[in-house]
Formats: sequence, structure tokens, C-alpha cells
Amino acid sequence: MIVGGGVNGTAIAREAALAGRSVILVEQGDLAQGTSSASTKLMHGGLRYLEYYEFKLVSEALNEREVMLRTAPHLVYPLEFRLPHMSSMRPWPIVRIGLWMYDWFARHGSLPRSRQIRLHDPAMKQDGIMAFSYWDGWVDDARLVVANARDAADHGAVIRTRTALVSASRDEQLWTASLNGESGPQTVRARMMVNASGPWVQHVLHGALGVESAHRTRLVRGSHIIVKRCFAGDHALLLQQPDGRVVFAIPYLDDMTLIGTTDAPTDSPEGASIAEEEVTYLLEAANIYLRAPLGRADVLGDYAGIRPLVEDGNGSASAVSRDYRLEVDRDGAPLLNVFGGKITTARYLAAEAMSRLGLTGKDTRSLPLPGGDLSDFDAFLDSVKRRWPFLEAEQAKRMARAYGTRIDRVLGQAKGWADLGQDFGAGLSAAEVDFLIAQEWAKSAEDIVWRRTKLGYRLNAEQVDQLRFYLNNNI
Repeated sequence: MIVGGGVNGTAIAREAALAGRSVILVEQGDLAQGTSSASTKLMHGGLRYLEYYEFKLVSEALNEREVMLRTAPHLVYPLEFRLPHMSSMRPWPIVRIGLWMYDWFARHGSLPRSRQIRLHDPAMKQDGIMAFSYWDGWVDDARLVVANARDAADHGAVIRTRTALVSASRDEQLWTASLNGESGPQTVRARMMVNASGPWVQHVLHGALGVESAHRTRLVRGSHIIVKRCFAGDHALLLQQPDGRVVFAIPYLDDMTLIGTTDAPTDSPEGASIAEEEVTYLLEAANIYLRAPLGRADVLGDYAGIRPLVEDGNGSASAVSRDYRLEVDRDGAPLLNVFGGKITTARYLAAEAMSRLGLTGKDTRSLPLPGGDLSDFDAFLDSVKRRWPFLEAEQAKRMARAYGTRIDRVLGQAKGWADLGQDFGAGLSAAEVDFLIAQEWAKSAEDIVWRRTKLGYRLNAEQVDQLRFYLNNNI
């Protein structure tokens, strides 16, 4: 039994199911409803972690970045980052040495190496400023979680969303767990329990399981804002700040910019939402560099997630390690607790979890995630446009990215838009909604427009209400 439907829980479910184990995963809400859909959308090594001597984490993450670029090329793709040099913040030699180290850790990878450039952007205060260019990866975080869950289910795992773990007890051989879901109470027995509940890990430990742990988590809120595209080019920017932090400005959904993140201590994993002072901080972070400053009215949307960092006694939230800890409790039937973790390293964490539980798994470093069995995304996108020529360019790209080679399971033999049923707007059809209900555990309009499709920024309130009405009559 795995508790938690975020990236770590679903990755472990996939590893265990591929190894032929009988698996059930329970999630109290929707897949990726918490931290795993509220990331900065990066599949990266973490350049800034080098400042805190996190060499093992950076090396591991860069290796995994390459694995994910290869096994999920529809969901993970290369993205150039440009770092404007600000001598008042970090000296040029320090940044250059850091990038050389980053290149060295990624020496077996496929992405270009770092270089010094002149940054020309009419939106920036300074034209031709010296900058550095390096490459990392972008990821659709929520869809990566769903892909892991789908692969697990395709190999026999049972995925139960909207299902809470009420309590569990164990003897020497088995866990007996009481669940409460949409179909009512249920009792499940399992040989092993995995607590991968993210920021709720200690709530599950002390509440449902009644177990103590040597590790503690520090909850840190990471918040982001979304504005209209405010920097030129298709590259991301790494913006140094006077307080020593860095803030990302990332191209998002073709015509927007994602700006984040913050590090705000918090006491509860519930109800994560951005604070007004965080909005102000992120606007000011971008305005240091922008010729035309952003204001509060420019914010189109925002989101926040709670990161469960492993408590290491560090006073600064930014300096707390982003590495993870796996703790195995064998006082009876085994319990594995997952503390911390990053989207980038979820597959590696899952493989290590199997090993820590004494289970032999498959080598998943070369196994594509559902839809990822393609070698050239651009060529694949061209084939999608040829096969379904009625799709608009933006719609074809969105769906090719979301579903990869499984797009035919959504569009099938459709010859025109009318063949796909009701049109909810922004390229969302009844055929796609039906697929998300049947194959991807979508049960609400929020599941669909924010986590499965990201169309929440394209649909108006009336269109979302029409979607809710359709769901109420089809689930």
C-alpha cells in the first residue's frame, strides 16, 4: 500500500507494479493535487544547490534529467536559461566556476554546455548586458504524476483517488488499513506500507499510523505568479536578487511568463495559497530587470505549494537541503517513510525505495512513460497535424505534449472537430474529457482545467460551468 498520489508515491507505485508486485495507491484528493502540481515546472539539477555544497544531489538530479528527457520527451524538454550578470550580487568568477561544475556533473548528458553571451532584450533595462547561458529541462509536473500512475495501473496497480487512509495497524506480517473513499469504508491488508504523503508525511505517521520517526520535516511554501509574456525570447531567465536568492522567469503556455519561487515557512500543509507579500516580492524581483515595471494588475494567476523539506537545523529556508531521506521501520510489517524529494529525482527515489524494502525491480532508466515512445517530438507533432488537420496549431501542440503517442486514444478516427462531441472552448472536447475520466482519474472540472490540461487560463467561468454540468451527468 502506498499513501500519497504525488510524484514520489506514483513513481514508487510504477516501480513496484513493473516488478510484478500487487499494489494499491490511495490519495485523499486528486493525483498531484498538492505539491506535485505547484512546482516551478523544472526538470533540473539545481544550479543554486552548488552554493550549499549539495554535490551529490546535483549530480543525481542531472543524471535523472537525462533519463526523463529520454523516457518522457512529450512531458520533459530542453529549455535554455540565461543568467544576467550582476556584479553586486555574485562575482563573475564565482558564477563561471559554478557553471563549469554544472557542466562537469552533466558531462554525459545531451544538452549544450554553458557559455558567456550578451543578452539583448528590449524588455530589459540594460541592453547587451553580459550574461551566461546554460540548459536544463522543463516538465509538466502534474501530467508526469498522471503518467506514472497510468503506467502503474497498466501493470496491475489499483489507483484510488478521493480515498483517505483513516487508520492502520500491523502485526509481524501484515498491515491492516481502514480506508474511506467515494464508495464508502474499506479494509485492505498489505505486506508493506509506504508513506509518501509529501507535506502530510508526519500527519500520516502520527495520526493514521500512530508511529514515531527520527526525521522531521520543515514545511516551506513556494509561491508563483503568472503574467503576460514580459521578457523576449523562448528562454528562461535566472534573476539574481539583492537578498542572495534567485527567481525564475519562465516562458509559460506560449504567451505568459511564470515567475517564482518564494521560500516562506509555514506550519500547515493545508490550503496553500500565495500571500500578498509574496506577490509583491516576485513583482519586485522581475522589476529589477524590466524596463516597464509590472504591477499588481498584471498578475493573471498564481499558485502555491508546500515543500516538505528534511529538517537539518539550517536557519534559512532557502539553504535547507532539497535532498530526500528514506526511513524504513521494521517493527513489524515494514513501513517506508519518504521525507522530502524533488520531481526531478522521483524515479531514482522510487528505485531506491524498492531496494530499501528488499524488493528487486526493473531497470526503468530506459522504459518510456506512457506516450513517451518517440524519439523526435517535432517530427511527431508534424505527424499529428497531418493525421488530424482540423486541429489548430496551438491545440495540436498542447495535445501532443500532454498525451504523446497516446493521442490517438483521444482523437481516434475523428475527421473533424464535430466528431469529438461537445466543444467546451479553448480546444477542449467531450472526447478528451471522456478520456480523462476513463483513463486519468479526472473527476472534477478543477482536475481537468488545472492539472490535466492547464486550460484554466483559457476558459471563462461560463465554459467551466458547462464542463461541470457535463461531468455531473457523466460520472
